Amino acid sequence: MSAPGSAITLSIVIPMFNEEAVLPLLVERLRPLADGLRTAYEVVAVDDGSSDATPVLLQRLRRDWPELRVVRLRANSGHQAAISAGLQRARGDFVVTIDADLQDPPEVIAEMLRVAREQGVDVVYGVREDRSTDTAFKRHSAGLFYRAIRRLADIDAPVDAGDYRLMSRATVDAINSLPEHNRVLRFVVPALGFPSASVGYTREVRAAGTSKYPLAKMLRLSVDSVTGFSLTPLRFATWLGLLGGLAALGVLAYAVIARILGHALPGWTSTVVIVAAVGAVQLLALGILGEYVGRMYGAMQARPTYFVAHDSLEGAHPAQPVHPAHPGHGSAENPARRP
Repeated sequence: MSAPGSAITLSIVIPMFNEEAVLPLLVERLRPLADGLRTAYEVVAVDDGSSDATPVLLQRLRRDWPELRVVRLRANSGHQAAISAGLQRARGDFVVTIDADLQDPPEVIAEMLRVAREQGVDVVYGVREDRSTDTAFKRHSAGLFYRAIRRLADIDAPVDAGDYRLMSRATVDAINSLPEHNRVLRFVVPALGFPSASVGYTREVRAAGTSKYPLAKMLRLSVDSVTGFSLTPLRFATWLGLLGGLAALGVLAYAVIARILGHALPGWTSTVVIVAAVGAVQLLALGILGEYVGRMYGAMQARPTYFVAHDSLEGAHPAQPVHPAHPGHGSAENPARRP
């Protein structure tokens, strides 16, 4: 256990949104494990604007669990933003990020810490070797998603590795210094290229509650991942334009030859088909460009991706915007100096 004022060796960051059903089960498994590590630790529970009893339960748990630290965001900001908020405030030499649903077993943390120390790596990924508890659609779509990102962005991201990972202080500091917004951490971390290892585990069923990642959010995450790490879609739009131009030249040549030979030109059907095809290509290219322009517009605005309302380590203070010279913070936080 960690004594007040002692150096923190391990920080466990847990984003939470409406987790009242699973929270007692999480504490029942996580606290004995963390205490058994015999190292100074903190558990940073990031309440992502929950509307159920999650904030109340966290405050009750803090009374008997001094290592539990509660960071509450003013509004629901999203899973990745909540993790970023936890990374900004975590103090440990090593930082683990894990979801609250217990699908990723917390018992793997001890193995991650051992591998990081013995092999001297900066990142230890938790890899889901057995995903039989997930639906067939989710398994296949996730595998396709990771392989597509690896090919498009040329990032050596482990397949079936989500946001369950251990990172060194150097890795966390590097992430916190990045200026980008809407970051997808499961690809930001491998993109840094720091020495890494992996630990396999069996993915479990959700212990309680409902999933906070419906299909719409998964699709949004996919778009953010592709547009945030690859220029391939822009090149794809360019190639579509070139192919459309070649097709137009072919139609022009056909029309000229038909005119010379005295044959009648095709009727309105072929014209409609060609116009529709060219219009579809143009709209697709505009849509791809729009995604990138939207990301640039968001980056120029430099709006915080989350606002911290309360940190139990510091007490409650009104959130104040950070200075524009530090866009990498991605948040508006309390002006009090973090320990």
